[in-house]
Amino acid sequence: MKYTAIVKMGLALLWLGFNVPVACAQAPGQPLPAWQEGELDIHHISTGMGNATFMILPDGTTFLVDAGALDPTEARTQSPRNTKAMPGKERQPGEWIARYVRKVAKTPVVDYALITHFHDDHMGTPTSISKRSEQGKYALAGITEVAEFVPVKKIIDRGWPAYAYPRPVNDSMMLNYRRFLDWQVKNNALRVETSVPGRNDQIVLLYDPQKYKDLFEVRNISANGEIWTGVGNLTRKHFPDLKDLKPEQYPSENMCSIATRISYGKFDYFTGGDTPGVLQPGVPAWHDVETPVAKAVGPVDVHILDHHGNRDSQNDFLLGALRPRVLVIPVWSSDHPGHDVLDRIYSQRIYQGERDVFATGMLEANKLVIGEMLNRLKSDSGHVVIRVANGGDSYKVFVLDDRDEQLTIKAIHGPYASR
Repeated sequence: MKYTAIVKMGLALLWLGFNVPVACAQAPGQPLPAWQEGELDIHHISTGMGNATFMILPDGTTFLVDAGALDPTEARTQSPRNTKAMPGKERQPGEWIARYVRKVAKTPVVDYALITHFHDDHMGTPTSISKRSEQGKYALAGITEVAEFVPVKKIIDRGWPAYAYPRPVNDSMMLNYRRFLDWQVKNNALRVETSVPGRNDQIVLLYDPQKYKDLFEVRNISANGEIWTGVGNLTRKHFPDLKDLKPEQYPSENMCSIATRISYGKFDYFTGGDTPGVLQPGVPAWHDVETPVAKAVGPVDVHILDHHGNRDSQNDFLLGALRPRVLVIPVWSSDHPGHDVLDRIYSQRIYQGERDVFATGMLEANKLVIGEMLNRLKSDSGHVVIRVANGGDSYKVFVLDDRDEQLTIKAIHGPYASR
């Protein structure tokens, strides 16, 4: 039967009420089909210059987690230790992220932007080549550049408004970020909030919440060492009081990361910024933040690796508690992931069962050093898109070509049954 006849038959059956999938709608070599109402899309955007995860929630509400932008002029960024800028150097990461958002979102707007912590690969740093905003007196890098091209309605971070915990942050990146916030609040009605652990009402569906009532939730798990207990909205302090510590003993920036769980029906996703969990020699036990966080999160379907899979992350307890079926490694450096981290991820002693691992851009250096274990990756380059079906009972993983902006499908995995 000719292809045109097949299509005509499919259209006729659809007219009669049959649910017939179109063969070419989801296939390698084709563009990613557009998000449909009721689906949850989680786009791990591969820029080669830091983390950026863009989500389209079931009613069309949009949610961006981080907008990293490393300094492209630094020697290390230009070296074989780091991934190349994708899809190219002609634009900076913030603009690439904004263009991606405009391509996949039905309405080009970021309803919520969450900055997990204040590092350049998660929020962007101004550089000698950064453009200046046409409106405010600040440089465009990372989140400040995203907002130049796509309206951002609300930003949530760990420090607003004082940015004083555990100590004031006054470097050029933070000063630029604060100038950006001040201007946007005064001139563009931007709302800024500090993340409050335990709450599930800071990031909510905006366009049709009643349709997904009791099905969808974004739960704040931790920030600044305050961690949800898993009971109501109750939290507990994990870090000692600063008055009991010397300044050199204060929690690190990574330890203060915001961690978040997104739930849709049976489906759960966890993102923890750069939360550490593997203790370095001689440090106190409270430096392990992953373990108490994991106790609150529980099992999930998909987990984007903490700290890019660096050697201080993905401890045994976290992996055993989350037991993710799918893991995503957001790579920009040759130490992402650590060899021992991969050992733990694939270990059947920590938790049993299949797991599929996807990386946004694995470096040749890692392949040479780690070897065989990286051959187990389902994909080692490209945007990694999790598409959760209407209602949350199942999901697929789409790997997209990151060398251009066509969103061409390289591979499809699944469907996976949600837990």
